[in-house]
Amino acid sequence: MKIAHVALWARDLDEAARFWQRFFDARIGPAYHSKRRPGFVSRFLTLAETDVQIELMSAPWLKSCGDGEFLGWSHIALSLGSKAAVDVLAQRCAAHGLLEAAPRTTGDGFYEAVITGPDGCLIEITV
Repeated sequence: MKIAHVALWARDLDEAARFWQRFFDARIGPAYHSKRRPGFVSRFLTLAETDVQIELMSAPWLKSCGDGEFLGWSHIALSLGSKAAVDVLAQRCAAHGLLEAAPRTTGDGFYEAVITGPDGCLIEITV
């Protein structure tokens, strides 16, 4: 068994797709416009050198979850393969004001940084 894809709601589908392309070299698929749910649009992204897919979804009826923690998924963690790769991406994200937590070794031994993605979603970047 494996996860087929992760889906994220986005206010601006194109902006969210550009984020994933810019920072994770994602390939952006074509937009799908639902005939059953007018206004619903989605795009699948495939992360570079992987078969990992993220579905970005948008619709005019979306509401924000608000600030802070809430029930449901907390974050997605993406393994970059090395401490150096984590450091480089963390620096790139910091330059754009997206670094939430600088690279560090956690209490349970993981080397990670946390960045803020589109619409405030948290992304852990790890070894």
